[in-house]
Amino acid sequence: MKISIVIPTLNEEQNLPIVLEELKRELDKRNLEYEIIIVDGYSEDKTVDMARSFNTKVIFDKRGKGSSLRKGMDLAKGDIIITIDADCSNISSEMGLLIEGINSGFDICMGSRFIQGGGTDDMEWYRKIGNKFFIFFVNLFWKMNYSDLCYGYRSFNKKAAEKLLPHLSCDGFGIETEIAIKAVKLRLNVLEVPSYEKARKYGKGKLKTFRDGWRVLMTIIKELF
Repeated sequence: MKISIVIPTLNEEQNLPIVLEELKRELDKRNLEYEIIIVDGYSEDKTVDMARSFNTKVIFDKRGKGSSLRKGMDLAKGDIIITIDADCSNISSEMGLLIEGINSGFDICMGSRFIQGGGTDDMEWYRKIGNKFFIFFVNLFWKMNYSDLCYGYRSFNKKAAEKLLPHLSCDGFGIETEIAIKAVKLRLNVLEVPSYEKARKYGKGKLKTFRDGWRVLMTIIKELF
């Protein structure tokens, strides 16, 4: 079994080495064959140099997180594809749950901050309200029971990813919500597992609450019609 790790980056020279060291330690501990794909948004710092120093595959995309994830997942060769952020917010040891979810027969395994065992150190109260608002409507319209929509720590069966990718079009931060909705439409089997989101270690986050919240809402409306 081979694991593909896809990481979108933009000016993460301080965080990325920490993330890669933790990932490699965890994957080596599990004796897994793996590849790491960095999809960089043309960083102006030393992010790309750092990535290459860890012998990762580096490709470029300037359209946004969604476009970067789609491009990285499309190039991935692994039996299981894992998407993870570059800001040190995701815990590498939780990969075990994401891998086992796929090995148990699920097509997509989604980390959730809002089920027992999950949590977050990196979400203001108004973002929590917005997230609950989006979850309510997605669950209502598509008769699901999601607890988290806007979190990028996920795993995919390779065949399920190949089925999903042609139906994805979101270039920005709405990609996670689009994946959740398209998974329902394509009748893919989805499992949520608990995940704890740490605060970003260095630098400022790229997400803009109201701008990107609006884009998530537009993604939901687009999928309705």
